[in-house]
Amino acid sequence: MPEKKEKKNQIGVAPEIHLPLMTLREVVMFPRAIMPLFVGRETSIRAIERALNKFDKQIYLVTQKHPEAEDPSPDDLYDLGTVSRILQLLRLPDGTIKVLFEGLYRATWSKEYGIQEIEPGYPMVLAHGMVGEDAATPEALALIRAVQDSLQDYAKINKKLAPETMAAINSLNTPGRLADSLMPHLKVPFADKQAALEQPNPQVRLENAYELLLKDIELTSLEKKVKSRVKQQMERNHRDFYLNEQIKAIQKEMGRGEEEAGQELEELAKQLEALDLPNEAREKCAKEIKKLRQMSPQSAEFTVVRNYVDWILNLPWNAIQPTSLDLKAAQTILDEDHFALDKPKERILEYLAVQTLVEKIKGPILCLVGPPGVGKTSLAKSVARAMGREFVRISLGGVRDEAEIRGHRRTYIGALPGKIIQSLRRVKFNNPVFCLDEVDKMSTDFRGDPSAALLEVLDPEQNDAFSDHYLDLDYDLSKIFFITTANTLHSIPGPLRDRMEIIRLPGYLEVEKTRIAKDFLTPRLLTKHGLTASDMTFSEGAVLEIIRRYTREAGVRNLEREMASICRKVARKVVEEGRADKPVAVSKTMVATYLGVAKFRYGEREERSQPGVATGLAWTEMGGELLLVEVSLMPGTGKVEITGKLGDVMQESARAAWSYVRSRSDLFGLRPDFYKEIDIHIHVPEGATPKDGPSAGITLATSVISALLNLPVRNDLAMTGEITLRGRVLPIGGVREKLLAAHRGLIAKVIIPADNAKDLKEVPANILKDLEIITVEHMDEVLCHALTVGVREDIFCVPPTDILPLSRRLLKEEHQPRTQ
Repeated sequence: MPEKKEKKNQIGVAPEIHLPLMTLREVVMFPRAIMPLFVGRETSIRAIERALNKFDKQIYLVTQKHPEAEDPSPDDLYDLGTVSRILQLLRLPDGTIKVLFEGLYRATWSKEYGIQEIEPGYPMVLAHGMVGEDAATPEALALIRAVQDSLQDYAKINKKLAPETMAAINSLNTPGRLADSLMPHLKVPFADKQAALEQPNPQVRLENAYELLLKDIELTSLEKKVKSRVKQQMERNHRDFYLNEQIKAIQKEMGRGEEEAGQELEELAKQLEALDLPNEAREKCAKEIKKLRQMSPQSAEFTVVRNYVDWILNLPWNAIQPTSLDLKAAQTILDEDHFALDKPKERILEYLAVQTLVEKIKGPILCLVGPPGVGKTSLAKSVARAMGREFVRISLGGVRDEAEIRGHRRTYIGALPGKIIQSLRRVKFNNPVFCLDEVDKMSTDFRGDPSAALLEVLDPEQNDAFSDHYLDLDYDLSKIFFITTANTLHSIPGPLRDRMEIIRLPGYLEVEKTRIAKDFLTPRLLTKHGLTASDMTFSEGAVLEIIRRYTREAGVRNLEREMASICRKVARKVVEEGRADKPVAVSKTMVATYLGVAKFRYGEREERSQPGVATGLAWTEMGGELLLVEVSLMPGTGKVEITGKLGDVMQESARAAWSYVRSRSDLFGLRPDFYKEIDIHIHVPEGATPKDGPSAGITLATSVISALLNLPVRNDLAMTGEITLRGRVLPIGGVREKLLAAHRGLIAKVIIPADNAKDLKEVPANILKDLEIITVEHMDEVLCHALTVGVREDIFCVPPTDILPLSRRLLKEEHQPRTQ
């Protein structure tokens, strides 16, 4: 039995006892704590054996200040330790033992006594036990309750804390015992635990333990969140990577990776030998294959180089698709797919004819410009079919990255060639028909200007050595037939526009739309809706009614939609009532029944001739329109008001017409200062519709002169032409569409500039047959044809007897009205 002496100290009774010494590394033993430890040091094992044999299983446990010290000196040990009892001991096969200790009470060891060895190899210390009672003050009870509440939260996040342990700790009601039972379970540095062991005041010790508990709760919660977030990120971003690496490692261990890679490289080399490649591409590819032989298949760069070699080997460098050069067959195909569009068809047939005579010709660059729905993209498809080539369409609308055209450099992760090279690999021929759609919709940002990259692609003098950033080799694009499409030209950069041959596709005329509806749209819609010609038919009047009152477009997309709406209603009727003996004949009067109230109105001539009202002709993307101009005079001071939402050019045209009238006042019989007594208001109806352009110049001048002289303008006559200050009539555009609008509006005569006579060749013969075309060079000629009374050579348009008082005051005395 150990030797004991009773002695008083500051806390309470302090038994003095000689015990075997065992030092601990990074572990602090607390009174009333039960802790398993693995013991491997020889001195510690002998101390345990000594305690079992001669000291009633009691041993003195003290923590080292420096855990790395193998044989600590007295100065390396803390002054305070714990007298403990050995509860269980288990010897392990490797020579270590597992011991279960129970802390009994605190004890300091005597520095004067030191570490003695009663027997060699068995260290002993003289320990002074420290025993005291906890003070159960109200403040201590509140602190105990707070600790127990926090302990419940700690148990939720620390699954290692067993329910039995929790129950035992919660049953303690003194601060000292609660602090000693709690501290072993906290994940805090051993130095903090040693400080808690050495704290003599139980309440302060519990406060310190409470503070450490809260810190541990916070750190454990954060650690749990971080682990969860990192785990999700690893699963999302790196799961495939780790699996691939494992597969590679397994293959490497089984000796398969290197062998299979070698076989693949041999196949690549054989493929290179069999292909017809340019010398530069062949040398580059051979060099890259040689580099692959020196790389490990598991390296990241191996995959990059392998992909590059695959791109070179799979491109159609010299693979030319045989083309059909039968002009008659090509023309038949183009006519089958599209009605009208004579100019584009003629240009394509010319290209085929030249190819027939010349073995090699650089591919042309055509740009089809026209409003939406006129068949630009579908015409490109028909060209490919007529030539027997593959068709590739690339939409450039919204493209703002130069890499879409030129590709990315191989230094970027996931780099690829541009869309042109990608499309060639897909079609496997080097001479397809390429349709670059919506070339006018490209934009520019910090990633470059794609239109600048197209300068090389669409230049026949340069595209035989096109450089893609990914390939870093010259590629021949000169055999490709490029067709670009655009709605307008003003948004295409000038240098790019200069490289293309512009072919304009005007909007379809009514007669052309009617023919398209009959020959193309109706059969397609009947098939699409499960109907046949015996189920329904469209009359020509019905189609015209839909074109005029339910659509306003240059193409035929909305016409097809409206006709499809009628087909759906007829299909429903067929399903509900069965197929009738006679087809449903959709006539002009039935259109409103199927489609409802008309959406648009089209211009028609005035019912009677009136002073100050003249009919002009306007061009829009949807076709031609009649344009009324109204002029009203009122007493005033010479102000001119122009309304009708007119653009700058049209307003300037109105002012030029007014200046012409003032400059010719003498010939019209007007006093030189006539304009000082009146205000003039020029208005173009449909004020919500924007209007612009110079072609209404002679119409504006005619309506002003008609109002000043109170002479009506013929209601069956329309006119178009630009006017100068001297009265000259200049040419305008859109004659074809304007004459169609005049014909549709029941106009009998049309005045056009003399320089536009050449444009009459493009107007259908049936339109010219019904219209009387008058060509003029000067405004004086316009007045002779437009005003309803006779004229004299010296004075134009002598006024009738019913002239208004306002107009009468503007005339000279020698030109007062007389009876006709």
